[in-house]
Amino acid sequence: MTTTLTEFTPGEAPAEATGQATARTGSRPTSLGIGRLTVDSPVVLAPMAGITNTAYRRLCREYGAGLYVSEMITSRALVERTPESMRLITHHESESVRSIQLYGVEPNTVAEAVTMLVAEDRADHIDLNFGCPVAKVTRRGGGAALPWKLGLFREIVERAVRAAGDIPLTVKMRKGIDSDHLTYLEAGKAAEGAGVASIALHARTASEYYSGQADWSAIATLKETITGVPVLGNGDIWSAADALRMVDETGCDGVVVGRGCLGRPWLFGDLAAAFRGEVAKAEPSLGEVARAFRRHAELLVDFFGEEDRACRDIRKHVAWYFKGYPVGGEVRASLAASSTLAEIDDLLGTLDGSQPYPGAEAEGPRGRAGSPKTPSLPDRWLESRELDEAFRGELAAAELHHSGG
Repeated sequence: MTTTLTEFTPGEAPAEATGQATARTGSRPTSLGIGRLTVDSPVVLAPMAGITNTAYRRLCREYGAGLYVSEMITSRALVERTPESMRLITHHESESVRSIQLYGVEPNTVAEAVTMLVAEDRADHIDLNFGCPVAKVTRRGGGAALPWKLGLFREIVERAVRAAGDIPLTVKMRKGIDSDHLTYLEAGKAAEGAGVASIALHARTASEYYSGQADWSAIATLKETITGVPVLGNGDIWSAADALRMVDETGCDGVVVGRGCLGRPWLFGDLAAAFRGEVAKAEPSLGEVARAFRRHAELLVDFFGEEDRACRDIRKHVAWYFKGYPVGGEVRASLAASSTLAEIDDLLGTLDGSQPYPGAEAEGPRGRAGSPKTPSLPDRWLESRELDEAFRGELAAAELHHSGG
């Protein structure tokens, strides 16, 4: 199953252009309007560094409809056209909506990166990252740290929206830095005022990382506050039932799924069916999981153009795919050491594909949750909501050259 989207001509459908194309059956959305785009299912794949490359996006799209976003790409690296950033923004011809997430802390650089994507027709949707909690990002004032400087946040978003023109530009953020420094409501209102097409909230602070339980009540509060554009919820969606419960409890217009789909690309089929009002849940046998794992590896070869590199990359997915299934440690270790598709095929061939879905053992949280920690921030960052002019001069240098986070 693939994603179907409808693009509207500017001026032709003002309701869609203002982000009000989200259709609902009762209290639940059945599609998602983001600017001029309408997504068949109100589901977004969260950008994940080293995960949501073209290969994984293609695999997920084979199972269900949704909006599939690239892994985070650094604005400066894109402007400088580093080989890695240029490879990461290259989409497969089957990707009907080319969705790219950018990270940046300097308004000129972010605007220049957006201008490049639009001028060279490289994206149909652009998202800005204001939610990354990783230390290498926040210590430079980026990610979840940046909305604390509300003026800087507003300047970046306003300039990016102007540079994007007719291309829908969205933002993804967290509740704030920690419980004493919440930013999501002010940042949400600023983003709405700047003209973004939607706002996604991961209902945790940077200090919480991925630990504990996401605060869905914050999504509900943001939804009550933001009335002009769709609000999407993110955090602790491990199943289609979780997604429906989030929508029911918060009133959000759609969901953003991250760690819940690791090793489970079929989750997008479950989600699409659930939002259509159907009762369906994928319960793949071990053989079906093995075929999905093999397909993922094959797509990675296509993406990297190097079989050895693709087989190294698929290694981190082994534990996620086979969570709960009767696959011995020796086979798992060998899969995580394979360097060719032939080796992977031989190992998968030793599995009893008829083994049924193990139920709860294959479900629930996955990926590293981490533990609460004090976020790494620029010196004296929390002393004022205003940007220190001395730091403004350092913003260009603060832009990271690498992608990820």
